[in-house]
Amino acid sequence: MSFLDENYLLGNATARALYETVAGLPIIDAHNHADVKAIAENHASADLWEAEAATDHYVWEMLRKRGVPEKYITGTEVSNEEKWLSLSNVFEEFAGSPTFEWVHLDLRRRFGIEEVISPATGRKIWDAALKQLKTPAMKPQALLQAQKVERMCSTDDPLDTLEHHRALAASPIAGVVRPTYRPDKAMNIFKPDWNDYIGRCETVAGAKFRNLAELLTFLKERHDYFAANGCVASDHGVETPWALDVPYDDADALFRKARAGKPLTAAEQQAYMSFLLHSFGAMDAEKGWVFQLHLGCVRDIRGSLFKNVGPDSGGDISNHTIDIVVPLRDFLNRFDDRLKVVIYCLEPGHQATLAALTRAFGVKVSLGSAWWLNDSPIGMKRQLEYIGSVDLLWNSAGMVSDSRKLMSYGSRHEMFRRVLCDVVGGMVEHGQIPTTLAERLVRHLCYQRPRDLFGL
Repeated sequence: MSFLDENYLLGNATARALYETVAGLPIIDAHNHADVKAIAENHASADLWEAEAATDHYVWEMLRKRGVPEKYITGTEVSNEEKWLSLSNVFEEFAGSPTFEWVHLDLRRRFGIEEVISPATGRKIWDAALKQLKTPAMKPQALLQAQKVERMCSTDDPLDTLEHHRALAASPIAGVVRPTYRPDKAMNIFKPDWNDYIGRCETVAGAKFRNLAELLTFLKERHDYFAANGCVASDHGVETPWALDVPYDDADALFRKARAGKPLTAAEQQAYMSFLLHSFGAMDAEKGWVFQLHLGCVRDIRGSLFKNVGPDSGGDISNHTIDIVVPLRDFLNRFDDRLKVVIYCLEPGHQATLAALTRAFGVKVSLGSAWWLNDSPIGMKRQLEYIGSVDLLWNSAGMVSDSRKLMSYGSRHEMFRRVLCDVVGGMVEHGQIPTTLAERLVRHLCYQRPRDLFGL
């Protein structure tokens, strides 16, 4: 087997045959961090660094691990060309990480470049890609079409005007890009900028919120606005998924206290956030949306990185000690069989608990694709094998790219499809399932399941 050849990640003949049946299926990407403005304006990336590394935290973290100075990662004092050549000097040392595979898959599938990135090839690859990036085929809308992206859901704050989504309604890819309602800033009362954000909500609403009910009315109006613009899901990023059953009067008192600038205890913060999460669940249940829960991320663990670069810069980790069952129990029981819930797992140690939890709550609660630190061939393989033995593979939510790079949607989904076919192919080879059912299963998870689950 050669590097990224036709047998890549496919360990047996059955796996290879299964992959042939799903390789060309359209992509349903129900969660990503696309720059919708860039897609609507349809300007190609200026260079290879912008296309492959400027927004990719996976690349940033690997560069730091190889001792590359920060100015060649997030700095503004050097050119993108210098950053790419600096990356090229150490990229061979990324071997074994999914980042090494993703970027090379992008180069092969989108640019037709098969050289391995190295000090000797960095300049040649840069020049070849630069020439291609000037062609119409490298514009965002053309890239989505080339990758067969049938539907994709961006991640958007409730205050977003969605003007770029609306502009795309008149483009050649009308209906492809949908918004997702992500109200974390309204919920995260522990954040120093929470009061400022509520003030921005008041500015948009044109009125002061005298109580929590008025904030919720505003957030519901934004929820309705998103629905009118094609939204089919909300998304919630939490460390511990606090969703306890809290009375309105208690949550309202905490809202007023925080708006007055008074500090809340940890228990009070949990109570407010629990009430908000239930409120968003009720909004989603009313519309038949999917409620996505990304849990377990401990943000900005490296103090110097947060101080010098800021949030969302590669300093986040998972924590296996975070409780899941007690915080989520009230929520899942309140919305039992009324709300479609997808839970994404960052911490490998949580897989067993979440697979059992999704099994216990039946058809409406699904385990999402292996997320972030699990988003690798080994992470996806372990998750798929465990789902198949505890919950049902058929009911898992399928793949999402979770990517900021349009260039990588095809690569991320290709990696998942290959791993899935390898896992299911192994089951066939071991006599666990017949080939005909294996074909149905992989086609279902690669396309039909996310399409139906999200109503896309």
